[in-house]
Amino acid sequence: MPSMRLYLFLLVGVLGLGGCGQDRSTSSPAPSSNDTSAAVPASTSDPADTTGAETRVLVLGNSIAAGSGVSSQEAFPALLQRRVDSLGWDVQVQNAGVSGETTAGGLQRIGWVLQDSVDVLVLELGGNDGLRGIDPGVTRQNLRGIIDTTLATYPEARVLLAGMQVPPNLGQEYTRQFRQVYPTVAEAYDRVTLIPFILNDIAGSDSLMQDDGIHPTADGHRIIADEVWADLRPILETKRPQDPA
Repeated sequence: MPSMRLYLFLLVGVLGLGGCGQDRSTSSPAPSSNDTSAAVPASTSDPADTTGAETRVLVLGNSIAAGSGVSSQEAFPALLQRRVDSLGWDVQVQNAGVSGETTAGGLQRIGWVLQDSVDVLVLELGGNDGLRGIDPGVTRQNLRGIIDTTLATYPEARVLLAGMQVPPNLGQEYTRQFRQVYPTVAEAYDRVTLIPFILNDIAGSDSLMQDDGIHPTADGHRIIADEVWADLRPILETKRPQDPA
């Protein structure tokens, strides 16, 4: 995977370049004052549909989740919503992605976004920490804080932890330490499933990146959605009411 392509991709998260999806819902939680972008979290559903769903999936992430450079309906959280809708499942996927978000910002926001019930948290943060050279121990602590807060609030919730990697030009030791953050966090919990690298089939592919070489195209988001769905669907199936014998 070309390291420069991944570097540029992560760079856009820190700078908050590009749109985060233009369709914003007023029902989405507001970001904290310390967020690295002024963008409001994107929402994949109409305000009238944000309560009353049998199962709720919350996507807490950065510019990847926010769908920078594509429409809100082409970002992977919206594609996940389309999947559950096609199956007739009563599931709401809320997109709380903010371009430029760090794990510290996510930790500050988590209490707000947990005001509505959460059955599954898709946690897609950390790439901006890596590019800024933040101590991997701090990133690990912040991720654990987000997970701990979620599970303390909703003990039956499940977490999908979307892993990230950093380019090797940040130094071999830092790269190694950062790569270990996500498996170390996931191994500490019974209710956390690790997606090793959310961009595994995306970074470095000209056909799956936009012309700027930074953002995934709509096709790229479809691949991300496929990867997340592979772990999300079995979890949702366990939370669905069992058909009478």
